[in-house]
Amino acid sequence: MTWKDLINDFKDYLRIERGLSGNSISAYENDLKKLNNFLKKDGKKTKPNEVNSDLIKEFIHHISKKIKSTSQSRIISGIRSFYDYLLFEKLIETNPLVNIESPKLIRKLPSTLSENEINQMINNIDKNKKESERNIAIIETLYGCGLRVSELISLKISDLFFNEDFIKITGKGNKQRLVPVSGINKVYINSYIMNSRSKLNINKEFSDFLFLNRRGKSLTRSMIFTIIKKLAEISGIKKNISPHSFRHSFATHLLENGADLKTIQQLLGHESITTTEIYMHLDNKTLIKVMNKFHPRSNITDYQKNLL
Repeated sequence: MTWKDLINDFKDYLRIERGLSGNSISAYENDLKKLNNFLKKDGKKTKPNEVNSDLIKEFIHHISKKIKSTSQSRIISGIRSFYDYLLFEKLIETNPLVNIESPKLIRKLPSTLSENEINQMINNIDKNKKESERNIAIIETLYGCGLRVSELISLKISDLFFNEDFIKITGKGNKQRLVPVSGINKVYINSYIMNSRSKLNINKEFSDFLFLNRRGKSLTRSMIFTIIKKLAEISGIKKNISPHSFRHSFATHLLENGADLKTIQQLLGHESITTTEIYMHLDNKTLIKVMNKFHPRSNITDYQKNLL
């Protein structure tokens, strides 16, 4: 029962049974390697089935000096999943993390952009540059469809079902979902495809990818971040925003305009509704508006007004 063998078995389980992506599996593997390296620090060779809650507590104390509580929580969750797997396979009798609590996290509200700020960023794209149509289409798609940056850069032309007003998105764990695409969004994507993209010398390997760089290859996450950061700076937006800010704005604006959480959950591709609930940060005016519109006791009569 070596660390290497069990970690490899666990990775197979994550890939086959849970359908996780390569990046997610690598994160789990790194968490377990951190624990294994800690256990070897004094020359000891502690096997996975020999790890107890005391050793886990020592490990948590060790990493707490170096990393933030959010990272600590993720690492603990990854190791707990590993021992849940060993327990399921009957390789251990108890999970050493069963009574270990993750650090309490301060839930930060997502950074969002107003519709005016988004329009401002689009208007500030230099229309004289070759990549202008592409960049407009990128922002319209991030905001219009609520995509993760990883979903955006992997979006393919064969994923566009414009006649049906949908695009097919491959999200976390290679899970697919259909997301409605607006007429405005289709106009900008089609304009980019027909005008700018058609003039590129496209690398055969990336011929189906929608958004390409000047060399005809797919864009990277860092390139999208750079585009967004520069546009925010030019537009005088002081908020700390990223491509994910458009996803937050997508969900927030839908919620503020009356969409229900279950629908937003499906559009975002969240596995759990609790993840979607972070968007319930409506201001008081919005709450009052919703209350007055939907609660049966909201309509007061003239007689009742006189009683106030």
